[in-house]
Amino acid sequence: MNPTIERLKLIFLGVFGLAVVGVVVWTVGWAIPGKRCTEAKKWWDAGERVCAQPVLISDITGRTIQDKQAEAEARAAIGRSAPPPAPAAIQP
Repeated sequence: MNPTIERLKLIFLGVFGLAVVGVVVWTVGWAIPGKRCTEAKKWWDAGERVCAQPVLISDITGRTIQDKQAEAEARAAIGRSAPPPAPAAIQP
């Protein structure tokens, strides 16, 4: 067979193999962790490959959200449930 055809065949097989390895690395390194992170209602940063827990501004500032419906919606958006009710005061 023509040596040029053999060389081209090997080049195309090499490029194909590198493309397959690249797709596997991208899937295992970025796509699967990103999907797991978003399913857990967290923030996925593909550039740094970091899965971060969102934080409510009220947790940082210490201010409480006065509107209970807005607080419930904010907690649902980041995947947190409502805080447990405060225990009743014990009267002697």
